[in-house]
Amino acid sequence: MNEAGETVYGFSVPLLAGGADVRTVSLNEFKGRVLLIVNTASKCGNTPQYAGLEQLYRAYKERGLTVLGFPCNQFGAQEPGSAAEIASFCERNYGVSFPLFAKIEVNGPNAHPLYEFLKKAKPGLFGTKRIKWNFTKFLIGREGRVVRRYAPITQPKAIVAAVEVLLDSQ
Repeated sequence: MNEAGETVYGFSVPLLAGGADVRTVSLNEFKGRVLLIVNTASKCGNTPQYAGLEQLYRAYKERGLTVLGFPCNQFGAQEPGSAAEIASFCERNYGVSFPLFAKIEVNGPNAHPLYEFLKKAKPGLFGTKRIKWNFTKFLIGREGRVVRRYAPITQPKAIVAAVEVLLDSQ
């Protein structure tokens, strides 16, 4: 449980930035939007999903969808870069315009509290709470509650119907 109860709105996360210009964002800023929260990596077999995530974001952002990317280096050291390197890679190769946050851990004793909350709210297959790999996705409804968890191999286009249902609900 967090300050906002059983929602993502009580968490704050630093945006992806280098040096002294790090800005922490409260997820409360996204209140009323449908969110797709994804742990990402630049050197993973799933990295091309950045293109699908960006397409999803561009197609639905005006209707209320925001994709939130969280780089993570816990799986095969597939996100070794600095904040500047990650941002440059994502923009140059995939035109990423959705918010990217500072590199975090999603499992273990240093897991970010947001990810502890997400894993508890929607465990994986057979009740496992661990994030299995890069590009695990959590779909959050407009009220800030976790609706669904998707496996790393689930392509962004496979989530479109669920996103549309949440966007159409008030």
